[in-house]
Amino acid sequence: MSDHALLLANLGSPRSTSVTDVRNYLNQFLMDPYVIDIPWPLRRLLVSLILISRPAKSAEAYASIWWPEGSPLIVISEQLTDAVRPLWPHGPVSLAMRYGEPSISTRLLELAKQGVKTVTFAPLYPQFADSTTTTAIQEAEQCIKKHNLPLKLNIVPPFYADPAYIQALAKSAAAELEQGFDHLLLSFHGLPESHLKKLDPTGSHCLSDKSCCETAPSAVLDSCYRAQCIRSAKLFAKAAGLRSEQWSVAFQSRLGRNKWIEPYTDATLKELAQKGVKKLLVMSPAFVADCIETLEELGIEGRKEFIQAGGQELVLIPCLNAEEYWAQALTEICEKTSK
Repeated sequence: MSDHALLLANLGSPRSTSVTDVRNYLNQFLMDPYVIDIPWPLRRLLVSLILISRPAKSAEAYASIWWPEGSPLIVISEQLTDAVRPLWPHGPVSLAMRYGEPSISTRLLELAKQGVKTVTFAPLYPQFADSTTTTAIQEAEQCIKKHNLPLKLNIVPPFYADPAYIQALAKSAAAELEQGFDHLLLSFHGLPESHLKKLDPTGSHCLSDKSCCETAPSAVLDSCYRAQCIRSAKLFAKAAGLRSEQWSVAFQSRLGRNKWIEPYTDATLKELAQKGVKKLLVMSPAFVADCIETLEELGIEGRKEFIQAGGQELVLIPCLNAEEYWAQALTEICEKTSK
């Protein structure tokens, strides 16, 4: 077996839909300083308050989309790993989760014991954010340092504009686009505005005006989640042959009272229905695997909001998941880093 492994990393999921397991998962997730970036004492207080009532509500949401095999995110990520494995010629292919199990540390320790010397590490987030990409990389690097592992880490960069990713998105949506629709909403995961401003190398560009993402210089684009989302959306629309009036972008999954990047998905769903959109297609290019944010937040709650506001049909386009063309595209993306 070769000594060059590929380690795919996704966000993670509770072990089960029990309130206890969901609480444990949320505690690990929300206590990450890259997720809630406030001093530890305040973060501990805030998360403790959140954990009073949110686990029960979240457990109910997870239960509504849970599969017999387990968490959709975990099951799909495992299927994707299985699909990539025969395509990666250099060595073992493994899967880790930033929160929950299997952990990044567990997988790196396993690979080191197998004699692996180099790990191509692929956070499965097309667009960069501290709360997804950076925290996964930091976890891997800290594990290698803590255990003094003889591993070289090759990190796959965000692939928001990679032609292989864009073409995979276009292929995933092709069948629904051919069926006829009134509008397509590209719903990306949201972030607090403070996360963007903190990473702005100019200190003055991000969110300075409504068109800042359209004019972001390369230095800003390299670290601006919102600008990367907009770039992904435009490249996808071009690849799919969509006119500008056929699609729009929104951001979902707000938490807390701080200002998050706009426009908000829930408000956009209502606005589109009120404007006369009857058949709405929704897809989520920030997620490569269907999860609670797509299946429940959009597919169940989002559909209810759209129909209650006057819409007739919301069609949720599946994420890239474990489709063969996505496994091939992802392998191609990872190969660029392994060389």
